[in-house]
Amino acid sequence: MARLSVVVVSAGRPRALARCLTALSQLRSTRFEVIVVADADGLAVSCTLPMSDRLTLVPQEVENISAARNAGIAVAAGDVVAFIDDDAVPEPDWAEALLRGFDRPEVGAVTGPVLGRNGISLQWGRMVVDRQGRDRWLEAQASPVHGEVLKLHGTNMAVRRTCLTLTGGFDTGFKFYLDETDLALRLAAAGAQTRYLPAARVHHGFAASARRRADRVPLSLHDIGASSALFLRKHAPDAQETALDLLIADQRARLLRMARARRIGPAEMRSLMESLAAGIAEGRDRRSDVPTCPLAEPHAFVPLNIELPPEMIRRDGWLHRARMLRDQAAVDVAAGRPSALILLEPTPRKHRVEFTEGGWWEQRGGLFGPSDRAGARVQFWCYRSRVAAEWAGFFAA
Repeated sequence: MARLSVVVVSAGRPRALARCLTALSQLRSTRFEVIVVADADGLAVSCTLPMSDRLTLVPQEVENISAARNAGIAVAAGDVVAFIDDDAVPEPDWAEALLRGFDRPEVGAVTGPVLGRNGISLQWGRMVVDRQGRDRWLEAQASPVHGEVLKLHGTNMAVRRTCLTLTGGFDTGFKFYLDETDLALRLAAAGAQTRYLPAARVHHGFAASARRRADRVPLSLHDIGASSALFLRKHAPDAQETALDLLIADQRARLLRMARARRIGPAEMRSLMESLAAGIAEGRDRRSDVPTCPLAEPHAFVPLNIELPPEMIRRDGWLHRARMLRDQAAVDVAAGRPSALILLEPTPRKHRVEFTEGGWWEQRGGLFGPSDRAGARVQFWCYRSRVAAEWAGFFAA
């Protein structure tokens, strides 16, 4: 029976990492191990968690996501290696959904939906990417055209271990950005198929980092420029200059939208465009390095869960009772019982779903508001039927 190694890379976000690891511990599977490749703060917080003795901890030597992922692969003992970001959390069936995706030998990699900050809207779905690194959404029954491959979402993807060994893992020239796209193209060239799994869902928070603010305004575009220049040298050298001109135009348009919304000023925009140009200049000469992906060190596979977690405890109530319900959820989580809350208010407020830092799932919104963003802006429900409908759809793909 196939086993899964989950690699989490973390730098500068110990609280987000703790939340991610707590969610992983609630996965309904006993067939996965967790490898944390992190800076000192991330390793320290990992050691404080209840599951710390069942984590494999690897120091992050340099801030390079490809090198960090390769370090995780090097100690992975599973047949499949999955990757999730520290500012993301998986839904409870994620591990088993990923493993089911490898039911055919020709499948070398899988990816799945990534939900945005509201926990409902699709941030990234079934998409394709071409050799210039440009992506587009793909309709459910459509197929990629010539030169395109299914896009791997770096915060929700898994690759067969033998395919990683064959292709050499991640190119460490991609310190950040386009690392998984480079891998997707190399996997396709090696004959491996990539599969999109609607049931393997991850919630992505887009936490602040050294490269962006909490509101997603970039602090630097250097890595985007450098990785783009390297990517084009590798995969589309004949179109490099045209593609780089398009990248510059796209980023300028993106920053102009932020400026019009008064999220950045002229000086910030100028500085960001300068960082993009500097990155492109560096990327023109940056070395591409795909190391031979080593076999796992001889160590026992240590599943994060020895037994399946108990069934999730579900509670609901009006928002004014939130404190009491959250206290009950905290007690559940401390006792190892996954918990979820639905909190309603008598308004048409839109719904949100999140996995809290306390370790439980929580959906909040108005009794008359939409949980599906495609639904009517104002809806008419009675309390009991609304709660029943939301529980029926909880974690539904």
